[in-house]
Parts: sequence; structure tokens; C-alpha cells
Amino acid sequence: MCLKYFVEAGAIAVRRVSKKDLRRIAKATGGDVVVTNDGATILKQLEVQHPAAKVLVDLSDMQGDEFLDPSCLGSCAEVSEERVGDWDYIFFRGCKAAKAATIVLRGANEYILDELERSLHDALCAVSRCLSCAAVCPGGGAVEAALSVYLEDFARTLGSREQLAVAAFAEALLVVPKTLALNAALDATELVARLRAAHAQQQSVGRELGSGSGAGSDPRELQGLDLVAGRLCSPLLAGVAEATFSKSKCLKFATEAAVTILRIDDFIRLAPEPERKERE
Repeated sequence: MCLKYFVEAGAIAVRRVSKKDLRRIAKATGGDVVVTNDGATILKQLEVQHPAAKVLVDLSDMQGDEFLDPSCLGSCAEVSEERVGDWDYIFFRGCKAAKAATIVLRGANEYILDELERSLHDALCAVSRCLSCAAVCPGGGAVEAALSVYLEDFARTLGSREQLAVAAFAEALLVVPKTLALNAALDATELVARLRAAHAQQQSVGRELGSGSGAGSDPRELQGLDLVAGRLCSPLLAGVAEATFSKSKCLKFATEAAVTILRIDDFIRLAPEPERKERE
């Protein structure tokens, strides 16, 4: 019944709003969440001219004066209630203090919506990671292939058993370009071989030019896999890049996981429970 007075006063009242949504609305509109003793204070601020409302205002005055600071009010260009699908939503548009936006996904069924949500989440995470990272590196397996070739050459300089570990690590890095080629239904063996040859040539040229790492001077020259055309290309020129922070974290976490597994020197096999014979 109290909503009627708000409508007559030209105000919108919303029921059953969670605390989380209240804080989000206040943050977007630049206002603050104010808790009143009862609705009479709001009716007094709206100057509702109704006998029942005046009685509530008079009763609230007996409990003490309560004032609403105008600085607590937020502002936006438009507030509207719209129906999306089977649900009614309240939209706040033109919020000056808003730093985020709401994305509405539409689909034929829940399965499509779940897939759309997952894809959108992955895309937003990728964009967020790229914006928070100051550098990018080539994608398409270029980094893994370059590291593999470099570590193979480095392993030959070792004269101890560490050579086997470094060589095995270099071979394991090629799993990424191999998997990319297999997922694209391409000849992984041929493409990875051509990729290794291209990086070996680039690094040999870099050593002749006197660079310390043995790599080419221009990162745009690094070769990666073009999964559409089934050939080698420059990932950076093709727009295929990855955040350097994410790439280094992936390599670090994968190495730590492998080291943890290799440190396991023994295991205890749990004997399976004997199957009970069914009674005839």
C-alpha cells in the first residue's frame, strides 16, 4: 500500500533489494545507502499530501527528528523497469560515477547461455590480463618453440646428467604447438618440424649478430603457427598475442607441478576390496 504514495509523488520505490545490489546502485550513482527508522521519514521528504501519510509522519516526529542529507542522494539519467525474458529488471542508465556495466546475454536455451557466459568470461579475462600487463609476447606456439630450440642448444653445453633434464624439458615445451596443430586437424609433425627449423635459423642468425640470447632482434620476426592456412606466420603481425605475465606464470606453474610429481619416490598401492559373491 505504501508504494501508492510514492507513485502519487512521482517517485519509484523498489521492494526486496539485496544489500549487494543496494551498494552497487549507490556506487554507480554516487550516493550512499541510508537506513531510516521507518518509511515515514521518506514520506516526509517527498511531502506526500495524504491523511494516512501525515499520521505516519506525525508518529515519526514523536520518536525524534530524522533528516536525510541531500549529499547522500545519487543521480543518473534514466531509471526504467523493463522485462527481459520472464523477469522484470530495473535499469539505471547514464550513471556518472559508474565504472562498470551490465552485459545482458540472450540465447535460445540454458545450454547456449552457459556457453555464451563461459566464452564472454574468458574474453573479459583475456582483455583484463592484457590491460594489466605492460608487455605481450607472440602466440601460436612461438614462445614454446623458441625456448625449446634455445634449451636444446644449452643442453649440449652441459657435461653432466643435467643435460638429460634440460633436453627433456625442451622436448616437453613442444607439446603446446603440437596440441595446437592437432586441434586444428593439421599435420603436427610437419608443422612443428618446420617451426623448429625456423627458430633454429633465427637464433643462429642472432648469435652471429652478437645478441646474448641468440634470438632475433625484432620479436615480430618470431614464427608461430597459422592454424587457418596451415603454415608458419608472424603471430604479432597477425594479431595473435599473449600477455607476458600469463605466459611466464603458465610455464612456472607447469614446471613446479612437474617437479612436485618427480619428487615422489614411492607410493603405496591400495588393495581393492574383494568383490562379494552374489548368492545363488
